[in-house]
Amino acid sequence: MITEIVRLFVTLAMTGIGFQLASGVGVPGVAPELATVWGAVLGAGIGYVVGGVLGRRARDLVAAAPGWFSGMSAAQVLIGGLGVAVGTVVGAAAGAPLVALLPAPVGWPLAIVVVVLFALVAGAVFAAKADDVTRLSAGGFVRGGDVESGGTVVDSSAAIDGRVLELSRSGLLGGPIVVPEFVLGELQAIADSRDRRRRRAGRRGLEILEALRSERPDFVVVDDTVPDRELVDDKLMAIAERRGARLVTTDHNLARAAGLRGIAVLNPHTLGEALRPILTTGERVEVLIAKEGTEDGQGVGYLDDGTMVVVADAADSIGTMIEVEISNVVRTSMGRMLFARPAS
Repeated sequence: MITEIVRLFVTLAMTGIGFQLASGVGVPGVAPELATVWGAVLGAGIGYVVGGVLGRRARDLVAAAPGWFSGMSAAQVLIGGLGVAVGTVVGAAAGAPLVALLPAPVGWPLAIVVVVLFALVAGAVFAAKADDVTRLSAGGFVRGGDVESGGTVVDSSAAIDGRVLELSRSGLLGGPIVVPEFVLGELQAIADSRDRRRRRAGRRGLEILEALRSERPDFVVVDDTVPDRELVDDKLMAIAERRGARLVTTDHNLARAAGLRGIAVLNPHTLGEALRPILTTGERVEVLIAKEGTEDGQGVGYLDDGTMVVVADAADSIGTMIEVEISNVVRTSMGRMLFARPAS
């Protein structure tokens, strides 16, 4: 359909051009009436061929157009369109003197080039600054839309973990708190799970985000779409990368992948491990023996920060606070584990 429409308009335009040229210039040895007919027919033939080529090109451009906008948010598309309109108006004003001062065959093409350039540049600039334009149009108050660049993107694992709330209260999360809509959808799906543990975790994540929203005026849920990415982790990294924001997650693999892409990552597990007191071999600490270990005679206790302490020959001291001497420190992907023996 698009091909036929374009071909029709081009054919009509070329028919008129052929008719006008034959009328004004004429054809030697041919009657003027016949010359205009031949001019119109020749123009129509050229227009039919050229119109077919242009029509197929226009059809391909229309088919490819959705892909051009696949990596853009709705705000960028809308603001970019506004920029094209503004650029067209400004370009028309800038091109008017060219039409007035130069001959028509020169002035009009130059004016059209000026209008197109202004429209393209304005559209690109407005799309690039869509976040700022949206914030200004809302009077500086943005809620549930796009926000300024930077800040912190929170994923579902960080929300379920809960420590992101304490990090915010401690002032460690500067800039806006950004939660993509698909993260809310993920938490909602977990909260509706039939499994009791998953349901409890999902509800906890939603409660943590509600607490963040009530405490942080710059908390915002964004509808950033990343249609060219299917996996949630890829979408999170794309949003953090596009906004220049840090990513808060407890997912070890996601944190590693984001770090390799140059994205700043804050993992509450890693932060908690770094803030734990440093204990070395030979130091003594007091620990409450809570249960038996996996090997005979072992007792297991925990420090105040949650570090597991495996104590040899302490199975008889369950329920008792004893002093132990650290004999070995082992680091695992889950944190730190201490091995000790009774100090006495």
